[in-house]
Amino acid sequence: MAKNLEISYLLDFYGRVLTEKQRDVMEQYYNDDLSLAEIAANFGISRQGVRDAIKRGEAILLDLEDKVGFAGRYREVQRDVARIEELARDIRFENEEGYAPSEKVSRDAGEILALTERISD
Repeated sequence: MAKNLEISYLLDFYGRVLTEKQRDVMEQYYNDDLSLAEIAANFGISRQGVRDAIKRGEAILLDLEDKVGFAGRYREVQRDVARIEELARDIRFENEEGYAPSEKVSRDAGEILALTERISD
């Protein structure tokens, strides 16, 4: 069973919708990188039981993301904020390197950078 980083990301986003045991099993598998045998020993269940719990959890997370799409939208927003920050830095640099820099452009670029930092935190 190959580990999927997307599932780990979705687990961070939607993990609370899983039962506590499903979430714990999936966190040990995806985040702690334990084997099926190690997780089975931790929970006193079979390796097949662990595998079944992981598959059910994956199906729930993927279905939820398919229906609501919060994780994908969050990823898009983070990418867009990073691009806005990059553009604001470029604008500020170009303005300050110009022959007659504009204080307003510099101030506005600084405000944009402050806003992107606040959004990203």
